[in-house]
Parts: sequence; structure tokens; C-alpha cells
Amino acid sequence: MSRRAMFGLGSVLVLLVAAGFSAFRSSSADGAGAGDESLIAQRTKGSAAALLTVYEMSDFQCPYCRKQAIETFPLIEKEFIATGKVRWIFLQFPLTQIHANALPAAEFSMCAARAGKFWPVHDLLFEYQQKWAPLKDPAPFLLSLADSVGLSRDEMTQCLARQEMREIVRGEAEGAAQAGVQSTPTVYIDGAGLLAGAAPIELYRRVLDSLWTDRNAAKKGS
Repeated sequence: MSRRAMFGLGSVLVLLVAAGFSAFRSSSADGAGAGDESLIAQRTKGSAAALLTVYEMSDFQCPYCRKQAIETFPLIEKEFIATGKVRWIFLQFPLTQIHANALPAAEFSMCAARAGKFWPVHDLLFEYQQKWAPLKDPAPFLLSLADSVGLSRDEMTQCLARQEMREIVRGEAEGAAQAGVQSTPTVYIDGAGLLAGAAPIELYRRVLDSLWTDRNAAKKGS
């Protein structure tokens, strides 16, 4: 199967002009606090030397994002991230039109990122999604998660009150939308394209293995 055919499977992948997504990456970095790369680093897993970089646009209240985070991502982490093949970066794309608590959850996760606890909070938000998602005021439940990962409630409350994370979240979402992202979860495989939806691990294996093999061969031949 040719690479073009592979990336045309169904309607899940839409090829992008790389420059368009490069602009999105730049705008996201600018949004992370005037060049503050620490928030991106806290939401990154994998080696900086990995041949593949994947950006995940996700919504903590999205049930399909939960499915990907709980069922598929652990396998991706084991097979591609831990092995040094892929660097994975989480970006915020709350669908506020349909998910009333997506923005508060995103803000909470960003405050956790500032404190060095993004991934533990990421896991808890998805694990307990069905508990906090329907609440009229999710703040008390979200703050209870701070205890579970050793975060100070006072510091988290102060971070949320400043609303600086809200602007960063909105900036990332706007940048993703401008790059063509319309739904969650969506991942962008650098140099390839967008994969929309909670794709099965089999598709990730097919795409990532093929790309990694090609890039590794090119690296050895250079």
C-alpha cells in the first residue's frame, strides 16, 4: 500500500500543508506565556531526539478523548514513546459549545502543568470524567483531585483565579482551529497529517511504524 493510500484510509486522515501547522505550533508557543516553553515541556512525553513528533488536540470532557486516553494511549506510550520513536505533545482543544466543563478542566490541567503535575492530573480527569462532567460547578471536585497528586489546593485556587491559563487554552484552541482541527481527539503527526477520532491502536501502529521506518532509513542514508 502506498503512503498516500495509507493516509487516505476512510476519512480519518486529512493531509495538511506542513507550513500551516508550523504556524499553529508557533502561535501555541507564543500563547504559552510569551515564549514560556515550560508548559509545553510539562505536556510532553518522549525523547526530544525522537524521529516522530505527534501533537494531540484533546478535550477532557470528550468521551472519545477519554476512550483514547484510557484504551489506546497506554499502548502508544509503551510501543512508541518509551522506545524513543515518538515524542507526544498534548494541546488543549476544549469544545466549549457542547462541553460546559471542558474549559474549567483544561484550565485546571494547565495549572497542574505549571506545578509539574500535568500527566497525573490528565489521567485523573479522564478516569473520573463521568463524575465531574455533569456538575453545574465542577470546581470543588476538580480541586479534590489536587489532593490525589500532592498539589496545594491554595496554589491551584490562586492559579485558576488569575485566569492566565484560560487565555493560553483559548489561544491553543484557536490555533488548532485555524490549522483545520474540527473535532476531538485529533492528532497531528508532524510531516504527515491529521488523524481525527479515537483511532484504534492498529491504525496508529500502521501509520507510525511506516513513518518511523522511512525516516530511520533516511537518517542512516544521510
